[in-house]
Amino acid sequence: MGAVLVNHVVDGPVDGPPIVLSGSLGSDLRMWEPQVAALVAAGYRVVRYDHRGHGGSPVPVGPYSLADLGGDVIALLDRLTIRRAHFVGVSLGGMVGMWVAEFAPCRLSTLTLCCTSADLGPATAWADRAATVRAEGTGAIAEAAVQRWFTPEWRAAHPDRTRDYQQMIAATPAEGYASCCAAIETMDIDARLARISAPTVVIVGADDPATPPAHGEHIAATIPLARLRIVHPGAHLASAERPDTVNDLILTHLKENS
Repeated sequence: MGAVLVNHVVDGPVDGPPIVLSGSLGSDLRMWEPQVAALVAAGYRVVRYDHRGHGGSPVPVGPYSLADLGGDVIALLDRLTIRRAHFVGVSLGGMVGMWVAEFAPCRLSTLTLCCTSADLGPATAWADRAATVRAEGTGAIAEAAVQRWFTPEWRAAHPDRTRDYQQMIAATPAEGYASCCAAIETMDIDARLARISAPTVVIVGADDPATPPAHGEHIAATIPLARLRIVHPGAHLASAERPDTVNDLILTHLKENS
């Protein structure tokens, strides 16, 4: 499958160091709003985008592969004439970042992996979720998904924002969501983690039920010189639940490797 011209937004100075933000399954580029102002204030040119099948991006018939999603990122960098970029990925976005770091290392300056995994088996769970979404729509899984994204305490304290995120998931096209489930089901990045040369920080949510801390610990232990940082409290979308903490971790990593 060829590259898709994904929907994207660019903020910050035209001559700032570029940083690409790649989101979670079931999200759109609005999930990065807690990060944009801090990164722009630090002088970065911030590029956030919607995965194919999500938000304002085209929805080709799937299934998709991680190579498809990674190819979309490379095509986006080419469209924006960006030779190398810092990359920050949450969940599915982190998987895409690892793929790019393995297969197109010359395109990345640094890699930040947040609440993600290099191996999320068993595959049947993802096939079952894709089948549910294709049969019933993303609204059928939105409530369960947002419960994984945030701790119960955060959801209780922020009911309006919780509802907004649930609506974001429910608005994701069923074909796009299910086809990205297939990309997770079939991904093959774990065996090549040790080849990643980009300076890497791995951020995990201490309370993440979707990609528990052990997943991030494995990635950090396998990528050469990668560092592990634990956010507590924090569930699967720690970037939104604990933005100040995560923003500081991202900026520290960028400054130390610029």
